[in-house]
Amino acid sequence: MSDRTPGVPVRVDPRGPRFAAVLTTLVLLLVLVSGSGVLLAAQAVVFALGAVLGLRWSPYGWLYRRLVRPRLGPPQELEDERPPRFAQAVGLGFAVAGAAGYLSGATWLGIAASAAALAAAFLNAAFGYCLGCEFYLLAVRGRARLSHG
Repeated sequence: MSDRTPGVPVRVDPRGPRFAAVLTTLVLLLVLVSGSGVLLAAQAVVFALGAVLGLRWSPYGWLYRRLVRPRLGPPQELEDERPPRFAQAVGLGFAVAGAAGYLSGATWLGIAASAAALAAAFLNAAFGYCLGCEFYLLAVRGRARLSHG
């Protein structure tokens, strides 16, 4: 049974996506060091679960809820889940492209896509700046302008 009300955005603890960004940063560093398309494909699955099913179903979200959040105080505020889910979808695109590159022998593509995803994950992990979330907000504002114009 879902605790979600239709039409009402899911609200999440903003520390969860940042924790996920730390784990993603570590995985992507390992990908770049090892050149492992299989590891990047596994990260793509993590991104896909978060993007398609929601952050609650992401393995990193599960780890945060089970291992980290119980040791923290309650969040000062909650945030809309839609921007970080969009960021997961963007990460998925880069991870799929990178895994395809590594696994097909186009190592340059694997490196470029992994490095781009790593840069975005690191910005979130280190500074709390979610690049994919910002793109989501730009898209929403752009769509609103187009529909009113």
